[in-house]
Amino acid sequence: MPADNARPFSRITGYIRVSTKMQGASGLGLEAQRAAIEAYARSVGVPVVAWFEEVESGKKNNRPKLAEAIRRCNLTGSALVAARVDRFGRRAGPLMALRDARFPVIACDMPNADGFVWGVLALMAEKEGKSISERTVAALAAAKARGMVLGNPGNLSNRQLGSKRGAEVKAAKASARAADLAPILAELRTAGAVSLRQLAAGLNERGIPTARGGEWSAVQVQRVLDRS
Repeated sequence: MPADNARPFSRITGYIRVSTKMQGASGLGLEAQRAAIEAYARSVGVPVVAWFEEVESGKKNNRPKLAEAIRRCNLTGSALVAARVDRFGRRAGPLMALRDARFPVIACDMPNADGFVWGVLALMAEKEGKSISERTVAALAAAKARGMVLGNPGNLSNRQLGSKRGAEVKAAKASARAADLAPILAELRTAGAVSLRQLAAGLNERGIPTARGGEWSAVQVQRVLDRS
């Protein structure tokens, strides 16, 4: 079950997952996840002895690298560690199955979660996964309504078409996130934040990360406002 630190472990197996090939190729998200796992390992004084990286949707149950990581942990008794619960997946069933694993399963954002808390986090991860899908579909529909041409105009090659669709999805997700941030930025303005730098500081103080998991800057806030 997820670690309550009752069972000792002397090694860590790190699991990192991103959802798209574009993120995997660019390293987007991978470095932040690795850094979180390494920071946790330092905090408990245990080495990371193996890394498993996967480019796959968290909604899929069949993820080879996660299965390989689980086999490694079963053999060695290593703790399986990810940056967040949703990196293990976005379906409650498989996440609940991890809860009953024979080795410690740890999410760096909630390292002391017991079985009950893990169950709650699993349900939240699934709900957020559904929300992301709904926001992406809505953003693509809105883009189409604004006149953006979706699909395969002309005779684009498979590679070009893949890049185009990837850019469309990325833009749609960015627009959806900007819409989610709009009311928070409005609250900050009402509270007296006037400049972009003040808005960035307000988001950082509230613990809201950028899309890449980092801290906000004035430039990043301006990009969100432009999309809004």
